[in-house]
Amino acid sequence: MAGQPPRPPLSAVLPPLLLGSAAFNSQYNKSPFNLPTTSIISRFLSYPSSSSSSSSSSSQKPAVGFDTSPYYGPAEILLGHSLKSLSPPRNTYFIATKIGRIAGSEFDYSPGWIRRSIDRSLKRLGVEYLDLVYCHDVEFVTWEEVLGAVKTLRELRSEGKVSYVGISGYPVQLLAELSEKIQQSTGEGLDAVMSYSNYTVQNTRLASQGLQRLRAAGVDCIINASLLGMGLLRTQGVPVGDMGDFHPSGDGLRKACSDVAGLVAGKGKKLEDVAYRWALENWADEGGDSGSITENATSTGAFPQDGRVGVSVIGVSYLEELESILDTWNDIVKAREGDKQAIERRKENDELAKELRGVFGQWYDDIWESPGENYIREEVKPERLLGDEELYPEMKLLQ
Repeated sequence: MAGQPPRPPLSAVLPPLLLGSAAFNSQYNKSPFNLPTTSIISRFLSYPSSSSSSSSSSSQKPAVGFDTSPYYGPAEILLGHSLKSLSPPRNTYFIATKIGRIAGSEFDYSPGWIRRSIDRSLKRLGVEYLDLVYCHDVEFVTWEEVLGAVKTLRELRSEGKVSYVGISGYPVQLLAELSEKIQQSTGEGLDAVMSYSNYTVQNTRLASQGLQRLRAAGVDCIINASLLGMGLLRTQGVPVGDMGDFHPSGDGLRKACSDVAGLVAGKGKKLEDVAYRWALENWADEGGDSGSITENATSTGAFPQDGRVGVSVIGVSYLEELESILDTWNDIVKAREGDKQAIERRKENDELAKELRGVFGQWYDDIWESPGENYIREEVKPERLLGDEELYPEMKLLQ
């Protein structure tokens, strides 16, 4: 809009760690309304992120960020309830959400639905604007729908409801292709592209097939999500919530991950701990050129790419999981600051991750089809227009 100050690039305001809320959902947990979401969010808000806190008093970069979506069941509701209860200053946290995906096979990328979805997200989260909004799981809709949705979100950007616009999904090559076409069609690159399960100890396609093309397409920030492959890289295997076994991986990959978990357990470690550290640490480096600008990293030397660090989305269901990941992140920062013991721990973890590639064998860099061969897009069901209280009677537990 005329008279508005120029927007800084997303990389100047995006924190290097985002807390994802996909686990606040019945896909991952049997009773998401019983999760300690407020305790988790309170702890994350209080985290003294040495890599995102600016040494400059004039910086407006939030210390922490959250990633959510209407598709994640009650996740937006739970996140919003916690933020309203805790009342942190709005400029201290960053919020990313999504539009378009409504349910497993239900999508609506129309301008009317996007505007309705944005207004609902604003109300649920208790905020006046959304920092970043993605077109959710773009591989399930047409190119024309994606282009139209990006244009609608940019209109909402001019209205002050949305600050930055991106796309998200699984197939790396398709994300790159769509980013190229958006730049060519609109003359403007995307602010962000988020891929999930594609930079892990099992699969690094986001780096090998995505980084160069996405950067060339003018994408400012490339964000790595689901560092455990949607729960695949855990000692106990994939999570099973009220929706049953939702994970799209096949038996061969699951067996390989189980074998890897057994090898790691034989060394007195947990696969999830090894996988989290490897992905956080290596994406901080490899994704740095398309990551978060961290002013004090330039002065401390903690991160190498001219003060930029690759951005990751972490996901937890319990406070103990969050504490473990934050401890890992602290150790990663220490290693980059020259702490000898932390450097040795990184070396040990990297060597173990390299050994795991041999155990994965043919399943290393294996991916699943998205959408799968049985996918049939459905009409959006009328009940999607119901209010939150009707959709989620459990909301009374939040009172």
